[in-house]
Amino acid sequence: MLSRIDVITLFPDWVHGLRELGLTGRAIADGRVELHCWNPREYASGVHKSVDDRPYGGGPGMVMRPEPLAQAIEAARGDDAAVRVGCLTPQGRRLDQAAVRELAGRDRLILVCGRYEGIDERVMESLVDEEWSVGDFVLSGGEPAAAVMIDAVVRLLPGVLGHERSAEQDSFSDGLLDCPHYTRPETWRGRSVPDVLLSGDHARIARWRRARALERTRARRPDLLSGRTPDAGNDAVPAEFSPPKEDKN
Repeated sequence: MLSRIDVITLFPDWVHGLRELGLTGRAIADGRVELHCWNPREYASGVHKSVDDRPYGGGPGMVMRPEPLAQAIEAARGDDAAVRVGCLTPQGRRLDQAAVRELAGRDRLILVCGRYEGIDERVMESLVDEEWSVGDFVLSGGEPAAAVMIDAVVRLLPGVLGHERSAEQDSFSDGLLDCPHYTRPETWRGRSVPDVLLSGDHARIARWRRARALERTRARRPDLLSGRTPDAGNDAVPAEFSPPKEDKN
């Protein structure tokens, strides 16, 4: 189970802020996971500690120089040759809940946050084992994406969530979106809580939640169902919770 996360970043304050926030901050404070930052600028030479330079071949922007970044990665890895180094990049594998569970099961994570136009490809080829993306869009740096990944992974660690079953009921935990949720008061601005949730019949409530999750997934994210092998016992919406059919007469 994950016990340590190392982040290579030119802006460690981006990451250190996680120590003060929510579940991730409490997990770090409780010693459930360690969070360390490594700044490539500390390994740069010269008066200005430069970590970037103009790209060969011309073009706009700057590229992260290989040596300071490589030294920061190697310092973070230490003698642990088995730990995989991941880089946050739009070209990487899309982060999803299955990947989050996989990452939470590792002993360590090392995450490299790129900046500028990118990272010298020689570093990517020689020191980076995998690339991760949080979506098909471009950020100003890898730090926001690393924060997303860290938050998603840490909340799956034992003892982090207040209720151990909370993660099991999250969206995507079984390939579906989450069902709707309600709390007090029973009626708010003319809208009432569904009667089934007030019934005390836990089996019926579970069927209702499953039905709503299926309906919501079909309506909002049908792509999640396209590659799914239907479970006849769980993926059929009970007749009692099916939406009424339209009268075509």
